[in-house]
Amino acid sequence: MKIIIGSDHAGFDLKETCKAHLAELDSCIVDDAGVFSKDPFDYPKVAHKVARVISEGKYDRGILICGSGIGMSIVANRYKGVRAALCHDGYVARMARMHNDANILAMGERIIGVGVALDIVDIFLNTPFEAGRHQLRLDQIDC
Repeated sequence: MKIIIGSDHAGFDLKETCKAHLAELDSCIVDDAGVFSKDPFDYPKVAHKVARVISEGKYDRGILICGSGIGMSIVANRYKGVRAALCHDGYVARMARMHNDANILAMGERIIGVGVALDIVDIFLNTPFEAGRHQLRLDQIDC
């Protein structure tokens, strides 16, 4: 699975932790869209970069991390074909994949701990989309 991950300064530490976790998985190729330090950085720039390549089909999944995850998810969901889900626990991540075929995971470093975040990442990457009635609903999203 080809994954792109990005954060702003407020999500930098969690991004680095998630990136290291993903590097341990044989089934993942991970590219980092930035940022590369804790220097202040505007989250929309990274969110646009990640959402654009997901929308273009260049990556299977994306992960965006900022302080709350809210701003990143708002920006990403402006792109056609992007379904960014702001997840704070494993249940939400599972439902985002099963029912919504979410292709970008958004998280907030200031909201969740590292252990929960890594569980969310694993669930998000390993849960399949159920399709069926859910696909009928997804077909109504993009205009």
